[in-house]
Amino acid sequence: MMSGFVPGLELSRDFYTQIVRPLLADVPHSAALIGPGSDVLACDTPRSTDHDWGPRVLVFVPRDAPAGIEEAIAPRLPAAFRGHRTVFGSDADPPRHGVRVHHAPDWLRDRLGFDPLARPATPLDWLAAPWQHLAEITGGEVFHDGLGVLEHARAALRWYPADVWRYVLACQWARIARQESFPGRSGEAGDDLGSAVITARLAGDVMRLALLMRRRYPPYAKWLGTAFTRLPGTAELGDALAAAVAAGEWRQRQRHLAAAYERVAALHNRLALTGPLQTTARPYSTRPFPVIDAGRFAAALLETITDPRVRALAPAGSIDQLCDPAALPGPEARRAVTAAALHP
Repeated sequence: MMSGFVPGLELSRDFYTQIVRPLLADVPHSAALIGPGSDVLACDTPRSTDHDWGPRVLVFVPRDAPAGIEEAIAPRLPAAFRGHRTVFGSDADPPRHGVRVHHAPDWLRDRLGFDPLARPATPLDWLAAPWQHLAEITGGEVFHDGLGVLEHARAALRWYPADVWRYVLACQWARIARQESFPGRSGEAGDDLGSAVITARLAGDVMRLALLMRRRYPPYAKWLGTAFTRLPGTAELGDALAAAVAAGEWRQRQRHLAAAYERVAALHNRLALTGPLQTTARPYSTRPFPVIDAGRFAAALLETITDPRVRALAPAGSIDQLCDPAALPGPEARRAVTAAALHP
């Protein structure tokens, strides 16, 4: 096998153009690299190639397409393409080729719990869809859209409607508000490990807030830092968060977190989604714990929402703000949990 690393997106694009598309002949189809995989988010590295990695294409065909397309393609694929095996897998997934054939509405419902091709998404549709899945569908690349479905779906999912965006931002600020004084309080009480753990959790929430402010769906934990560092203009915010996480003493953690809060508060004001809010950290009540009083930002955002369906929601948030979506068995469970939280 060739030793040079080729990003999976480039590899799969060439694989479709040179190998898969000729095999499909006159079958109407759309083709893309979207869905799960580090290559979809351009996060793959040479390390990624040790399992579940290789030339891949998702092919979408109409309902009336001939049956058995996937099986017919398999024996006609070369053993390798650009030096990479075309049959691959892992301990969890038996080896097989990377050409998967789907019906677009079924695939979208399986990932999201709804079909954006059939109707506009409701607030529950949006809020029950994991950020990771939204990033996977709107990321990657469409190689060919002969059915005219993929670009339509991706455009519909590109970003939240304005009031849903405000709601999700408000709930992210509220997550920070609930714990922003805890690193200092835990440290003062002698629980330095607890202070460090809470600091790391808050740093992750600030990173997700910054991504949401920049209209990026935060990916799951493995790629959160990568996605955050790719945001333009966030180097100083990243430095403050890194210093807070690396600090060995709770007063230092507080100081660096406060600097991060002030920077993300300034970013909030630049968005102009609300009136300008004061961006200087202040003590928590009469205690010597600097906070940004994040609840102010949550309340201000909620006040700007005009859609009555969104205004009626409990300030609980999206599925990612409620729990780890990966812990739930599928879209039905995610929708049930989200609906219960939004309409208690």
